[in-house]
Amino acid sequence: MEMTTASRDVMLLTPELVALTLRVVPDEGPEPRWTLHSEDELDALAEKIDREAGPDPIWIFAYGSLIWNPEFKVDARERATAYGWHRAFSLRIERWRATSAQPGLMMALERGGRCDGLILRLSQESRRQDLRALLAREIPYREVVDMVRWLPVKTAHGTQRALTFWASTKRHALTTPVPLVEAASAIARACGPAGSCAQYLRNTVADLSEEGIRDRNLWQLQALVAEELTKG
Repeated sequence: MEMTTASRDVMLLTPELVALTLRVVPDEGPEPRWTLHSEDELDALAEKIDREAGPDPIWIFAYGSLIWNPEFKVDARERATAYGWHRAFSLRIERWRATSAQPGLMMALERGGRCDGLILRLSQESRRQDLRALLAREIPYREVVDMVRWLPVKTAHGTQRALTFWASTKRHALTTPVPLVEAASAIARACGPAGSCAQYLRNTVADLSEEGIRDRNLWQLQALVAEELTKG
């Protein structure tokens, strides 16, 4: 699909098209072949990160759903750029917004390029509690524990250290590059108990746009997903 000048400025993945992807899906449990953290393991991970931060406030680098659904009290926020990383729908999933019968894709950070997003500051009053809740949401499995990391990000006030999630590693192949056409096909079809992959994509593109951030790959991807859904 070749995007015209007009389509580059208008999101083609409309709420009406997203509605076509939504359905009631029963919760099938944890992601296959992955192991949920125990409560003690989550406590230990939260303590480790809290200790690494020391007296400094904890900033979270948000590049996807944390922008539009942080689920914690945001004490402050500002634009930030992570150099050497870019967004990619490279994480294959069979739960959350997908099923084993119809796997989907979620975003991760992959090496190379730049990623414009936001940094969100945890409230000092509830920082350990909010941090633990974030870890339970974002990094619930033992196999992906090394995909939470500190990144240096550039802001209008200089370089800041921020915590981010799903930053891909070379140690294992949990994420793999997916061509945009193949990604669009999977995203257009996958839905789970948390909603659809198309819904996740549209929410991300829309909220990035509201922040004045335009991710070229995501704009191409939403147009391809819209085309898939229009074809039926």
